[in-house]
Amino acid sequence: MAKEYGQSKEKRPRRSEPVKLSDRELPYNREAEANVLGAIILNPSVCDEVVGVVRVSDFYSNANRRLFKCLVDMHNEGRGIDLTLLTERLYQNGEMEEIGGEAYLAELMTSVPVAAHAVHYAKIVRDKAVLRSLIETSSQILVNAYESDKQPRELIAEAEESIFRISDDRSGQNARWMNDIVHDVMKEIDNETGGGMEGIQTGFTELDKILNGLRASSLNILAARPSMGKTALATNIAEYVSIESKQPVLFFSLEMSETELAKRMLCARGKLNGYRLATNTLSTPERERFMGAVADLQSAMLLINDSGSLTVSEIAAIARRTKRQNGLALVIIDYLTLIEADNPMEPRQEQVAKIARRLKRLARELDVPVLCLAQVNRQVEQTKDNRPRLSNLRESGAIEQDADVVMFVHREEYYMKEDEAADSDLKGKAEIIIAKQRNGSTGTVELRWRAEYTRFSDLNEPLDDAGTFAQDYPELGGISSGEF
Repeated sequence: MAKEYGQSKEKRPRRSEPVKLSDRELPYNREAEANVLGAIILNPSVCDEVVGVVRVSDFYSNANRRLFKCLVDMHNEGRGIDLTLLTERLYQNGEMEEIGGEAYLAELMTSVPVAAHAVHYAKIVRDKAVLRSLIETSSQILVNAYESDKQPRELIAEAEESIFRISDDRSGQNARWMNDIVHDVMKEIDNETGGGMEGIQTGFTELDKILNGLRASSLNILAARPSMGKTALATNIAEYVSIESKQPVLFFSLEMSETELAKRMLCARGKLNGYRLATNTLSTPERERFMGAVADLQSAMLLINDSGSLTVSEIAAIARRTKRQNGLALVIIDYLTLIEADNPMEPRQEQVAKIARRLKRLARELDVPVLCLAQVNRQVEQTKDNRPRLSNLRESGAIEQDADVVMFVHREEYYMKEDEAADSDLKGKAEIIIAKQRNGSTGTVELRWRAEYTRFSDLNEPLDDAGTFAQDYPELGGISSGEF
């Protein structure tokens, strides 16, 4: 029986062997490599500039790699560089024959056209090295596609990450003068209007004041015990940024489906009772607010991914694509401990530490704030005041270490009996506790919690802004909303 295509094991490449894409030689520029070396020998002062562009590993020829390393070592040691000193050093190291002998050194001295163009030659060497890295990475992607047991979406995420790693590896810049940095700061300040925020506004006045908005490149952790309203607060922020500020938001919902999230946002936006929306028993005024909320959300610059099981690599890949295609102002992840580990065999605490560290790197790479929700452990309920602290962050102290901002949602009424809460001034009040802020002060912001709408609001927002129950249901006369 003839074997089907792709089933012949002997034709599949082995992991230990790179895939041979063609018989073509890997890209490199022999003259540019020689010119870099010759320029340093003739004019050692260019060494510092060259080192800022090219690395030892960027040279294709092993002889050139050895020779470049020798020259850099001599320069770093403060020794002079000329043909005689270099020759002596190579003989001492036993490398003269490996680099091609004294004849090759003499050739380098005479072949370089202009020693002052060393940096230009170095850039050519670097660019060829990048092309070789791209070819090698692509070959490995091909091997993985043939042989890996992973799911295709995981392979796609890994492939994208490996390609971007080449770019990231080359994105480092030289140190900058403070004068240039201050100039950029002044430019940012001039672009701000009076009372403007440095970061993305959340829509909560006092919270924005203390945070100065969610700042670019920052990792912000929003933590709480279950049912405290952290997802509601995150969706309220997403709603404000994507609708009011008209800036694109990417929301990863790892626990809740996209339709559940949309229903929550409709309730919050239209100030609608969730139960009446779910049972399709909205009054005429509520239906009007519902249609208004639908129109608002349809215009929202909000992308929701509810894949449910994603690694940080996959989250990063999706976020990169989103920024390239649509722009991106804010990434929200609900929530941290549901992110799958790249290596499930590691201890959970180490997994969470790596996830937090990579989320911080993602924020810096994309230059946008990342708001990641997290759980608080049960120990908080053993304290007298039930107020969460940094030590209550679940599973890893590394979350605190890598985060720029750590906030907790706390509602004291949650721990009270219903009749006690009803008679207390804590009814409907929530605290956002800023326990850590790397570039600002800590403190507590009070918000109003509207449980029936799954919505937080500023304390000064009117309670009857959605209309009274009697207005929504005039046909029911004096029956209270609690009796409905």
